[in-house]
Amino acid sequence: MTHPLPLWRSILFVPVLNDKFLRGAPKRRADCIQLDLEDAIPPDQKDAARLKVAEAADTLVENGCDVIVRINRSFRLAVPDIEASVRASVSALTLPKVPNAAHVQSIAEIVEEIERERGIEIGHTLFVVMIETAEALEQMVEIAEASPRVVGLIVGAEDLAVSMGMDPTHQALLVPNVRAVAAARAARCLPLGFVGSVAGYSDLDEYRTLIREARSLGFAGAFAIHPDQVDILNQEFSPSEADIDHATRLVAAFEAALAQGRGAVSFGGKMIDLPVVERAKSVLEARNRISEMAHAPRGVAR
Repeated sequence: MTHPLPLWRSILFVPVLNDKFLRGAPKRRADCIQLDLEDAIPPDQKDAARLKVAEAADTLVENGCDVIVRINRSFRLAVPDIEASVRASVSALTLPKVPNAAHVQSIAEIVEEIERERGIEIGHTLFVVMIETAEALEQMVEIAEASPRVVGLIVGAEDLAVSMGMDPTHQALLVPNVRAVAAARAARCLPLGFVGSVAGYSDLDEYRTLIREARSLGFAGAFAIHPDQVDILNQEFSPSEADIDHATRLVAAFEAALAQGRGAVSFGGKMIDLPVVERAKSVLEARNRISEMAHAPRGVAR
């Protein structure tokens, strides 16, 4: 992968035909707004939704948002969705129910043709791939590596549960999600999600617990279907002040030891080595990126 990974801790779903939600979206402080052409749009309103994408995306970007669009799965619906969505103001497409790497590559071919025709930089349009079937679960690494455009991977809990013939419980979803983190990290893209159903949003304390667990498992961000989830995602997928303080002191202790010709150092009653230091440095890097994002122009994948 040649492009830098964006900082998308929170990706808020917004139905593209809901003007009230669109107007309010920039105030929600989500790292990214996801316009939905799939489940949120009834079949008889798909055409109207596509016609709305350009105006909605352009307006959101003008108001400081990053924008991605979730398209439909079947090619009869996906192709007109792509035609409506590939533009400078749309950073990525979310591809639902991806069955295999070939599907991603086919979408990438269509997107490249449109980018070329419209004078958009080739590769501008990134992909978030959704793993929602048993078939895809066994091919996650290949799917994540199918195109340099793939920037994120997420397990769709409800659809996967149907495909697997299981209930979408924490126990049932834990292994697929941990495997998704491994596949995404191996492909150097963002592991998105948490161990649970995105449909559960009424109990925010439980939601925070799930997101805190997700970060500990290696996830970098997640979808949100309700604005109340956004602050939780931004907080829990960011290093805390305690994390930053600990990482700062640990790195300083290690560097002081190196300056004295020592390769190992005791810190907090434990011996620390390079992997521990690299983990601490990643905390400080995340802190710096979040700070830069707060002061940088928005509207592009960061």
